[in-house]
Amino acid sequence: MKEHQGSGKDSMAKILNERFQSNSYSLNGVDGMKVIAFNGSPRKNGNTHQALEIALAEIRKEDLETELVQMGSEAIHACKACGTCGKNQDQRCIIKEDQVNDWIQMIKEADGIIIGSPTYFGDMSAQTKAFIDRVGYVCRSNGGLLRRKVGAAVAVNRRAGSLTTFDNINHFFLIAEMIVPGASYWNVVTALKPGETPQDTEGVATMQSLGRNMAWLIKRVQ
Repeated sequence: MKEHQGSGKDSMAKILNERFQSNSYSLNGVDGMKVIAFNGSPRKNGNTHQALEIALAEIRKEDLETELVQMGSEAIHACKACGTCGKNQDQRCIIKEDQVNDWIQMIKEADGIIIGSPTYFGDMSAQTKAFIDRVGYVCRSNGGLLRRKVGAAVAVNRRAGSLTTFDNINHFFLIAEMIVPGASYWNVVTALKPGETPQDTEGVATMQSLGRNMAWLIKRVQ
């Protein structure tokens, strides 16, 4: 990506590209408060990653610890609807061939969760849906592990469909009894080619306000 002195978009792109060297950013947060973002895109450093990082950067400014998990690159199995997690009451899914159980344990310790997804054929990615089905089933059938945590959805699209993705992720948060913060617009970004997120100036501003509002809400809930 070419850089031009004085360009706000290019400066943002430079910062984001530098941060792509690591998916995890940690610090000694306020009373150990932490937000974990799950990237449901199979593209590790794509536009969904960039959108999530913009929100997380604002959260870190409020002295909360953050982590970004590249969930969409994993081969996530679909829920079997076997109900074993509810019978065993061990806070685990019976499927052990992927990282879902590790992520559930991470989520248990977090104060806030962000789920980001690209828009594929008008809705969330298959990886994001499998993640929600598995995590949601375990958490709901084991005493409501997500209850009163703060949750936010982020959706990225080329042209249309992001609001459907955004809404459907929020359906998960709401049935899990989570608290959903607002932003200056719906949490959507318009981008196609990798690295185009900073070009959506309103989308960037939305991600920034989302991060600030999420940090504010977590501090008050705690």
